[in-house]
Amino acid sequence: MACRSSELLSKHVERILDALPEGVFISDAAGTSLRVNRMYEQLTGLTQEQIRGKNVRDLVQEGTFDCILNPEIVRTGRPTTHVQQLKDGKKLVLTGFPVFDGKGDLCLVVTFARDVTLLAQLQDQVAGQCKLIDQINDQLAYIAQGAAKSREPVYASRAMGDVISLLGRFAHTDATVLILGETGAGKDVFARYTHSQSARSDKILLKVDCGGISESLTESELFGYMPGAFTGASSKGKAGYFEIADGSTIFLDEVGELPLSMQTRLLRVLQDGEIMRVGASSPRKVDVRIIAATNRDLAQSVEAGTFRRDLYYRLNVATVRIPPLRERQEDVRPLAEHYLAQYTAKYHKAMAFMDVTLDIMSAYAWPGNVRELQNLVHSLVITLTGPLISPRDLPPQISGATREPSCYSEDILAARRPLRDIMAEMERDFLLKALEVHGSVQRVAELFQINRSTVFRKLQGARRQD
Repeated sequence: MACRSSELLSKHVERILDALPEGVFISDAAGTSLRVNRMYEQLTGLTQEQIRGKNVRDLVQEGTFDCILNPEIVRTGRPTTHVQQLKDGKKLVLTGFPVFDGKGDLCLVVTFARDVTLLAQLQDQVAGQCKLIDQINDQLAYIAQGAAKSREPVYASRAMGDVISLLGRFAHTDATVLILGETGAGKDVFARYTHSQSARSDKILLKVDCGGISESLTESELFGYMPGAFTGASSKGKAGYFEIADGSTIFLDEVGELPLSMQTRLLRVLQDGEIMRVGASSPRKVDVRIIAATNRDLAQSVEAGTFRRDLYYRLNVATVRIPPLRERQEDVRPLAEHYLAQYTAKYHKAMAFMDVTLDIMSAYAWPGNVRELQNLVHSLVITLTGPLISPRDLPPQISGATREPSCYSEDILAARRPLRDIMAEMERDFLLKALEVHGSVQRVAELFQINRSTVFRKLQGARRQD
């Protein structure tokens, strides 16, 4: 009975192999291909005639597939598993087993093949989705950082009206915008305004402080890096700012601070729309609109050799200069009231400027520009308790005050200064106190029977003498 069963199995062994749902590849100890089943032919597109009699090593050299199990199993005598890729890109999981004869010698290797192309595609899709999620998380983080700063420019001067009009025309193109202006002039506000008026306004504006990144990290931060590109690099790699901003706008603040090596890389982005991650062997395309800003004179930097001439010409396409606050005194009042409303709402206070206080503030030169004004208003809101902000609440460098004058002051009695200066100081202090009590220059002028212009002249004249 057992003999008949063996004969039956031997007679139908090929049909049994063809009935299996997995591909089967049988080779001998020397690596010669002996038999494949029908499923293997379907998986690989290779026929029995193409494979039978050929050595598995020759099939690899011919490029039929990229790896084989036979030599390893013959060497170790143990089962093993590998992923094999065919010419057409299909991937198979191979699991090979040794077959021993009656003497215990390895005589055959039987390899089972399963198609995992779809599984590999799904894994690639999952990896892509994970990368997209990481990128979105990075974008959301930058959105959260910039949300509080996303505001409309506040101005009343004609000069700023011209700037806004020019930026509006630039915004509707994809041209690189270069914003020039002194420190504290509010260049980031106008960059955000330009982005908000562009076709990319529904996406992020990613701000990069070019002067705030360590020179050793600038390349990896701007352009990203591949897995394990350097010591301490993430095993997953990291997208740089340009990849995060792909499809949107990147704001390069203080672009004049970029080291020369990074200027070359930035030029490639502007010319070719390509970036190269640290450790990568091929570039990546990015669609990024660039807005740059600097407080430096880039033309002088070019002559000094600290800024590339070709990059300067690339940036200097749509250029606008933000006037310093001292050149647009009409903007001091609306800006001061804007920041006052912002900070009183934040700290739940009710405060207002006296008119004369705003007049005095408007006459000040503001060397720190809008940032200095904003910080002053913030300080006034958190330190004062009264509802009105008077001239006496302003710092001495703005109000012109030095010390509290007194008719018993040793300094005055010692006659260390001309009498006209002493009288001018006392007169100014009297006017300041009168303005605190009565609230307006017009009211003080009426009560003390002097011209309104005289009040301003005496206040400002004393400040100039100081």
